[in-house]
Amino acid sequence: MRLSRSKKLVLLGVALVMVGLAGRASADETPSAAPSPAPSSAAPLPPAAKKPKPKPKPATVKPAAHKPSGPAGSRMTTGSKAVALTFDDGPDPAQTPKILKLLAQNHTKATFCLVGKNVQKHPELVRKIVAGGHTLCNHTWSHDLKLGKKSPAKIKADLARTNAAIRKAAPNAKIKYFRAPGGNFTPGVVAVAKQLGMTSLYWRVDPRDWDHPKGETHAQHRARVIARVERNTHAGAIVLSHDYAQPDTIAAYRTLLPWLRKRYKLVGL
Repeated sequence: MRLSRSKKLVLLGVALVMVGLAGRASADETPSAAPSPAPSSAAPLPPAAKKPKPKPKPATVKPAAHKPSGPAGSRMTTGSKAVALTFDDGPDPAQTPKILKLLAQNHTKATFCLVGKNVQKHPELVRKIVAGGHTLCNHTWSHDLKLGKKSPAKIKADLARTNAAIRKAAPNAKIKYFRAPGGNFTPGVVAVAKQLGMTSLYWRVDPRDWDHPKGETHAQHRARVIARVERNTHAGAIVLSHDYAQPDTIAAYRTLLPWLRKRYKLVGL
């Protein structure tokens, strides 16, 4: 059967259309090349900074027990908030027992700076001081105000003689401190005291209880001592007083001890 020319043309068109559709389908099934990644607009990150090594902490420095701020490097304070009472020139047979009794009643320890000649006369009082738990201090053999200006040999002989008398009265007694009469410390006397194992002891508060101006009554003297101690005593103070031949000082401490104990811890050094 022969097809007419027009039908042939129709069939040819259909065939071409089919071929075109087949080609598109084949193209859709072919995987495309992987797209190139878009360039990032962000700037590249800098290399990580190295952490600085921690600096070693400085070693902890403990504060000194006290600062040698008195004459020639002598000790002037307790080195703490506590207050220390010191009594010079004894022992005195009349006044030392009174102050010892008063200290015991107030549960207070003190430091006694002893003169060698008085120790030799009253060794029993040295034993009472030690029995009361108080601290001993060498105050030279005869209260020589010029001892610090003498030669090291003479200074050593004086201090050693005083220590020997104290230890004879109270064997094995510890003599931790030395106080120059009048506070007349020199580098020479401080050095010798150190050689003998003693710390030179000055003070912060001096009520001048040894000073008796003409015309001053006993009541006025006691009031002056009390006022000066109360006004000038602060935390860490070393208070200078005298038990030798100073009855008004003992009377003043009947008022001062309760007052001080309410405000400070009192230590015997």
